[in-house]
Amino acid sequence: MRTQFLNFNFMKTFKLFAIPMVCLALFASCSDDDNPEPVNEEEVITRMIVTLSPDGGGTDVVLTITDEDGEDGPVAPVITPANAMLSASTTYNGSIVLWNDTETPPENKTEEIENEDEEHQFFYTVSNGLNIMTTYEDFDDDTNPLGLAFTLTTGTASTGNLTVTLIHEPVKPNTGLEDAGGEVDIAATFNITIQ
Repeated sequence: MRTQFLNFNFMKTFKLFAIPMVCLALFASCSDDDNPEPVNEEEVITRMIVTLSPDGGGTDVVLTITDEDGEDGPVAPVITPANAMLSASTTYNGSIVLWNDTETPPENKTEEIENEDEEHQFFYTVSNGLNIMTTYEDFDDDTNPLGLAFTLTTGTASTGNLTVTLIHEPVKPNTGLEDAGGEVDIAATFNITIQ
């Protein structure tokens, strides 16, 4: 009879202890679902302006893509100039400004990219035959490249394409656009002539 009484007390104590523990576990799992990690959505960018300033002075070369309805809209982007002329054997200091023209007034997105530097990276892809080399001049908080500022150095006379691509949430560090992953925020291919 005493054994039965001890078993009853043990079961009663176990139930009183187990019920709060189960509730606590359920609450903890529910609270994780109720507070999901925030998603960093892609930016709406309708205009990218790439300015190339010759080192030591001279006339800036301005490359622009305007995509008034964004990347996925039916209106084709406009790229100017049709053919950009660069001087041979010259170093250009490059800078990029980004805009969202769907807002009134237009919203400058450049500062947002700077603030979210770990979630973004520009890539500069040069077609075969075009004598251009690019170098990053700005970096994120983990010392990985960002690319709002860069140096572009021309070689001998040549023609080809320079593609500028902004990737949202790339893998960092990476060895280039091929293994960066992520999503394209904006990209533009500019026709370049070096003379």
